Amino acid sequence: MKVSLTSIAARQSKSIRDGWSSILENYTSRISHYYPFDSELFDSERGFLDWLERQTGRTPAYVVLLDSRGLQLDSEEFAGRIGRLRDEGTQRIVFAIGPADGWSDGARKRANLLLSLGRMTLPHQLARVVLAEQVYRACTILAGHPYHSGH
Repeated sequence: MKVSLTSIAARQSKSIRDGWSSILENYTSRISHYYPFDSELFDSERGFLDWLERQTGRTPAYVVLLDSRGLQLDSEEFAGRIGRLRDEGTQRIVFAIGPADGWSDGARKRANLLLSLGRMTLPHQLARVVLAEQVYRACTILAGHPYHSGH
């Protein structure tokens, strides 16, 4: 199963991107020990949806849109969902952080799951890091690795 972390964000200065890059790369590198992983940035929702339609596979990608109105899960519940998708033969999970003004109704309808990281609004770069850490945490929970329990 391949995991994709995508984001729609306005252009940011190099210094802002670089401030988050090493943290994000740390988690994405860790995820890649468990699953093939990629990360994509898009200028618009349309660009993301077009990219999504071009993804090929035996099964359509399972799309998780981060949305403030989405389901809130704890880490174990999140891991359980990923594990079930893996066990059911899902070939690709796409996690997507949306545009600043939120997802369109059409994008929400395309999603398999609307997920909220919480009721507070986070800047895109921080949300990417939090999401990457939670995906990594889910990997360790599913593998029985002690990262989650702190041992």
